[in-house]
Amino acid sequence: MNPEQFRELFPALRSTVWLDTPAAPPGADPVVQALHDTVSAWSRGEFDQHAWNAAAGEARGLFAQLAGADRATVSAHGSLAEAAATAARSLPPGPGEIVVAAEEFRSNLFPWLALARDGHRVVTVPARGGETRVEDLAGAVTHRTVLLAVSEVTSREGQRLDLPVLRAATDRFGARLFVNLTQSLGALRFDAEAARPDYLAVHGYKWLLCPRGAARLATRPDRVEELRPLAPNWKSTGPPYDYFGGPMHLADDASRCDASPAWFSWVGACAALRLLGSLDVGQVERHCLDLAARFTSQAATIGLARVTTGPPSHIVVLRTGHAERLAVRLSQRRIRATALGDRIRFGFHYFNNHHDMATTLRALERAVPGQ
Repeated sequence: MNPEQFRELFPALRSTVWLDTPAAPPGADPVVQALHDTVSAWSRGEFDQHAWNAAAGEARGLFAQLAGADRATVSAHGSLAEAAATAARSLPPGPGEIVVAAEEFRSNLFPWLALARDGHRVVTVPARGGETRVEDLAGAVTHRTVLLAVSEVTSREGQRLDLPVLRAATDRFGARLFVNLTQSLGALRFDAEAARPDYLAVHGYKWLLCPRGAARLATRPDRVEELRPLAPNWKSTGPPYDYFGGPMHLADDASRCDASPAWFSWVGACAALRLLGSLDVGQVERHCLDLAARFTSQAATIGLARVTTGPPSHIVVLRTGHAERLAVRLSQRRIRATALGDRIRFGFHYFNNHHDMATTLRALERAVPGQ
C-alpha cells in the first residue's frame, strides 16, 4: 500500500492537515468500522463477550510481529504507565539506582520515582541546552545502576536516541534497559537485535493508530519468570480461565501480568495492527523521515530551528517564543500541531504528504514575527 492509498483511509485528512500524531492520530476507516460494528452489536444485544475477550490475545500476536518479540513474552495493559509500573514492580529488591531523563514523559518517569519507597534511588539526568543527551544518559549508568529507562523518540524534543549505545552502557555494568516505543513504533523500524531491551513498552494510541487503552509490555524471555502482576485478576492464570475461587496459580508466560481487557480498545487495536502489519516497514520509515527532514530544512529558512542537535526522527520540534500563538494560527487554517512551552511540535506519519508540509510552511511563514 503506497502513502496515498493509506491516506485515503483517514477521512479527517480531507479537510485537515494532521501533524499532531505525537498527541493522537485521526481514526482510520478499518479501526473506526471495527468500533462501530462492536458498539452496534452491543446496542442490539447481539455481541459475544468471549470474542471480545479474545481480541486482546489476537493483538498480542500482531504486536509481537511488529516489535520482533515472542508472543509468550508480551503482556496486555491499559497504558504506558501501567506497563512501566509492572516492570518496576518486577525488579529485584533494592538498594540500587534507576536512571531516567529528568524531562522524560511522566508515564515513563513517575513509575520509577515510586520505586524510591522500595529501597531504590532514582537518578534523574538533566537536559542540557533544552535536550536530553545520549552521552549524559549513558554516563549516568554506574555499577550501582539497576535499570536505565528511556524513550526511543523523545516527544518533547523529537530526537531518536541511539539505543545500541545505551544498551552497551547498561551491559558494561549488568544493568537492565527499559525502552518506551510509544512515539516511534508504527512509523520507525525497531531493531530488536541491536537494542536488546529487557523491557519494551508501547501505548498504541499514537503511531500504532489504536484506540486509547491498548498498551503492551514485552519482556526479555529470561526475565519473564520474574514478572509480578500489578493487579492480579482472572486473566492472570492463563487459559482455560475460571472466574471464582482460588488458589492463584499464575500463568507461566507474560500473560500473568495481563490487565482485564477493555473490550472496545482491543477490538480497535486488532484492526489497527492488522492495517499496519500490511505495510512495508522500511517504506513507511523512509517516507516519514524524508518528510520530517525536508520540513526541518525549510523551516530553518524562516527562522525556526530544531530544539535539539541530536539524531532526528519523524517528529520535528521547533523552538519559538510564540508557540501558543503559532498553534492557534495553524488551527485556524485547519492544521493540527501542539505547542509545548517554548517549542511547537509536528509529527509525520505515512498518511502525510508534501502538500501537508508545504501548506504548513506557508502558514508558519505568514505567522512567524518578522517574516
